[in-house]
Amino acid sequence: MNRHNLKLILFTFLLLLFITGCGKKEIKPVAINEETDKCEVCNMQVKDNQFATEIILENGKAIVFDDIGCMNKWIEENKNEKIDAAFVRDYSTSKWIEMENATYVYGKSIKTPMAYNIISFTNKDDAQNFIDENKGSLLTYKDLEKHSWDRNKEMMEEMKKMKMNGHSDGASMEKSDSAH
Repeated sequence: MNRHNLKLILFTFLLLLFITGCGKKEIKPVAINEETDKCEVCNMQVKDNQFATEIILENGKAIVFDDIGCMNKWIEENKNEKIDAAFVRDYSTSKWIEMENATYVYGKSIKTPMAYNIISFTNKDDAQNFIDENKGSLLTYKDLEKHSWDRNKEMMEEMKKMKMNGHSDGASMEKSDSAH
């Protein structure tokens, strides 16, 4: 083997090593433990369902939330924290999605744990189908920056009344009741 080929092979090997070494590591969400996980903002139990959201900090710590609105509030209040990844759940399948890759639907009648009324979908078609059947407006990740993030006070009062009447298990937030 001549010297030129050896240099070319060595250069290619080093280039591949550099490219793979500098690649961003894959970050995955941690599993929700319904027995112990509490929302970092509202301190409510986090259910392992389509409303759960999660942030993984640069130091590897996972922070869980029961509603995307709580996660947004935490991000706003903790701007100096280094976030490695943020995840939301697909409303239809409860599968994790990277927050910036999801499509969102906002509607005042969409019931979410803390009444922020936003749900997420893996793809735009599913979100649009939900809107066609239930009403609401389509939002992108960028649109979330401009969103007002107001809680639906009427819905919060309705949920408080349901809890007082013995319905505190979150049954009022199942998929079939999530939009009126």
